[in-house]
Amino acid sequence: MLDVGGALWAVVLPGVVVVLAMAAASGNAALVARDRGTPVRAAALSPIRETGRLLRQQRRSVLGADPLLWRIGGSGLVAAAFIAALAVPVGNLAPLDIPVGVVWFNAVDVSLWALWWLLGWGSNSVYPLIGGYRFLAQALAYEIPLMFALTAPAIGAESLRLTDVVTAQQPVWFALTMPVAFVVYCASVTAFSAWGPFSVPAGADIAGGVLGELSGVDRLLVLAGRWCLLVAGAAFAVPMFLGGGAGPLLPSALWVLVKTCALLVVFLLLGRAMPAVWPQRLAELGWVVVLPLVLLQLLVTSVLAVTGKG
Repeated sequence: MLDVGGALWAVVLPGVVVVLAMAAASGNAALVARDRGTPVRAAALSPIRETGRLLRQQRRSVLGADPLLWRIGGSGLVAAAFIAALAVPVGNLAPLDIPVGVVWFNAVDVSLWALWWLLGWGSNSVYPLIGGYRFLAQALAYEIPLMFALTAPAIGAESLRLTDVVTAQQPVWFALTMPVAFVVYCASVTAFSAWGPFSVPAGADIAGGVLGELSGVDRLLVLAGRWCLLVAGAAFAVPMFLGGGAGPLLPSALWVLVKTCALLVVFLLLGRAMPAVWPQRLAELGWVVVLPLVLLQLLVTSVLAVTGKG
């Protein structure tokens, strides 16, 4: 249910997500420049210059492409990030305080399967299609563990409402009591954003994969969508695992922002430090190693909830 404050925040929210996404992209560009020994300050401004360049660039046309499906896939990534972020309570404001907030996020995540696939299919080109298949293979590996990772905090709070999940983390965050679920969640966020070690759907070995035939505004929307999804995933982790706006001295809304930015920094640093994980290897890890661990985490959480010790 949206109150007046929540409605106003819902209007402002897309701008906040975009600003954080641009900041994350600038930070990543600065890290790349540092590793290459090139000027960091100039690199940090490169996302702004690239945005201006893509806005001026003419859209590429591909013979036999389906422009509608192609562009639904590209613009849908940004829209999905905004929709997911709506469920995040910020201080006393909850743009979308619904009884099934956890399920809301998972539903948005599942929609990304179709959006990334449409990017590959709609282009009517070989390499983007391979990139779309790679994402589906990657999603098959992480989706089930992610669903159980999201279930653990809901069981711990005995509610699917995010404000109840936040309340249940006083005084100990679920990131500390449910570390496996937290790690699996964070890895899944980078996977559905096709970023870091899970960026093979847009890999250089297949000429950019799903990005290969994109240009102009179409390419800008997909690049922005990846960063916005990373921001939305980091923001959703705050009420789910990091205690929401709980913290000393600062207002609760500011704590949500600080925790989101801190997790984004972790994503950037670890994402650049880890090698690419190929879908076939990821499937083996996801189903043979990660899934049993997250199920064990879920079992422990369920026992503690039933016995009243959670």
